[in-house]
Amino acid sequence: MGNTMLEKAKKAKADEFYTQMVDIEAELRHYKEHFKDKVILCNCDDPFESNFFKYFAMNFNYLELKKLIATCYAGSPVVGEQLSLFDVVSFEEEPADPRHPYKIEICEVTDENADGAVDLTDVEYLLKNRKNVLTLLDGDGDFRSKECIELLREADIVVTNPPFSLFREYVAQLVKYSKDFIIIGNQNAITYKEIFPLIKDNKIWLGQSIHSGDREFRVPDNYPLKAAGYRVDQKGIKYIRVKGVRWFTNLDVPIRHETLTLYKRYNPEEYPRYINYDAIEVSKTAEIPYDYEGEMGVPITFLDKYNPEQFEIVGSSRWLGKPMSDFAPKGTYVQGGIRFYLLDKQDDSTDNPIEQSRAEQSRAEQSRVYRCLYDRIVIKRKI
Repeated sequence: MGNTMLEKAKKAKADEFYTQMVDIEAELRHYKEHFKDKVILCNCDDPFESNFFKYFAMNFNYLELKKLIATCYAGSPVVGEQLSLFDVVSFEEEPADPRHPYKIEICEVTDENADGAVDLTDVEYLLKNRKNVLTLLDGDGDFRSKECIELLREADIVVTNPPFSLFREYVAQLVKYSKDFIIIGNQNAITYKEIFPLIKDNKIWLGQSIHSGDREFRVPDNYPLKAAGYRVDQKGIKYIRVKGVRWFTNLDVPIRHETLTLYKRYNPEEYPRYINYDAIEVSKTAEIPYDYEGEMGVPITFLDKYNPEQFEIVGSSRWLGKPMSDFAPKGTYVQGGIRFYLLDKQDDSTDNPIEQSRAEQSRAEQSRVYRCLYDRIVIKRKI
């Protein structure tokens, strides 16, 4: 295996996070009206491991789906038998490699075993006994492959947990093919130069259910447990906790239309102005002043409360901020990428440089220390 393939396998292994059913149910319950008569594609999901596939298979009739498609990637690592959804699978052509990528297409779920209920056991029956429900893919199952793109063209809504390392490319493909989607990712993606313009232009927004904290994901048996938060259950199944997880979607959700109640009144002492951009610092979303009409820098978690009818997104500190070298001498601020800066402290003896000599003014400038802030989103109130 060449270096390229080794790196590809390494990334696939590191990206193999299985979303918990409780998190999927908490989010997808808000989209029932969107799913009716739609083709749903889960194109980063081994159907025998994915809770996304399980959720849609169990709720196929309740959601009134038209079709469910799920595909897996050839690089997906082997997980323990106890994690498999079904025990026996019947292919039209048995693969030489049991991990050969395949797809599942379901157009209906009926009471196959005549037990009076339609549930996951009926889906199991379909896979074991119906031809053409489960078929092998020609390629490696990568979402960028030709045959997977054809499945994407057929789909109405894509719902999955894409590889975190390929999040930019994955979203770009969804946008290219004008697909509706509900996907899970890290909140840091908000600041990506490929993602933020989509958020600014209201082409992508955050989902309904996750607004704080971290989330637990199941990982393959051979996944190295180096993360700070992890556990192994009694069956030996591994889990890790990932910080800053968010749902990303372009389907409308109720929270986008909830007006954020503002109670704070603006005063210059409480809301300092940035050194390298003409806006005020608002360190907490809850403290956005109700009477300030100018531009404000807020944490990226503001997007959890963002109502496009109430606020306008102007931009991001990563691109709006001006170089600090235009405002302060070296050594008084941390050099690096563009961010917003506030005056952190200065020597009290040199706090009035206007009345001092040029040498004293220089010492006054050197006494100032500027604090670099985390990423900020710049907003303005509409109402």
